[in-house]
Amino acid sequence: MPEKLDVWQGTLSIMVLRTLEVLGPLHGYGIARRIEDTSGDRLALNYGTLYPALIKLEQEGFIRGEWRASENNRRARYYSLTPAGRKRLASETREWQATADILAAFLALRPEPT
Repeated sequence: MPEKLDVWQGTLSIMVLRTLEVLGPLHGYGIARRIEDTSGDRLALNYGTLYPALIKLEQEGFIRGEWRASENNRRARYYSLTPAGRKRLASETREWQATADILAAFLALRPEPT
């Protein structure tokens, strides 16, 4: 099995926001599993990184958290996207797409004939 990759700095928030946009409210473990599943299990998600990121996104007003009973009737904090989070996701999506387009141009470079 190939080695798992770490989540690139600056990408976790967009993954969390997009996951919540697509799936609706989820608890932290559900968000983590979905991110890992979406990556084809190629990403190693450090749970010690996820929860501080969730707290930061909540403090910034991009997600909202509330305590609820989980599927197995345990108390869990469920997170949902706020209107500000939707705007942030749209902005970050544009920025990452522009970055990916620039990188793709460099990866497509071919040596010039001599």
